[in-house]
Amino acid sequence: MAQYYQHIFSDFKFISENPMAVVFEMTGQRFMILNNGMPNLNFNEKISLVLSVDRQEEIDYYWDYFTKEGKAGQCGWLEDKYGVSWQIVPSILGKLMTNPETAPKAAYAFMQMSKFDIAKLEAAVI
Repeated sequence: MAQYYQHIFSDFKFISENPMAVVFEMTGQRFMILNNGMPNLNFNEKISLVLSVDRQEEIDYYWDYFTKEGKAGQCGWLEDKYGVSWQIVPSILGKLMTNPETAPKAAYAFMQMSKFDIAKLEAAVI
């Protein structure tokens, strides 16, 4: 499973690996994956990993990789092939959502989206 993430994140680094677990770092965070295949432990959408990116090319890159074998959701949410929920969010969204003048327009625009489109967000708040 860790190799799947290693292929997409340029800063991916294995920390340790043993028969019980793999520990790795990516996006500046440390993660552990259990190797014992306990069938009653599953991911669900109550927790998601958020990737805040600056450019549309980055949104497209992560979105295309994860949805290739996963499934797209709404408002920047998706599920990768392992059932891990992700939010691929443009960094400009925070600025748009904290401004009382642009927040309603931005929210309406992204509620219509599956994958975020930065140009459409920016056009919506003008």
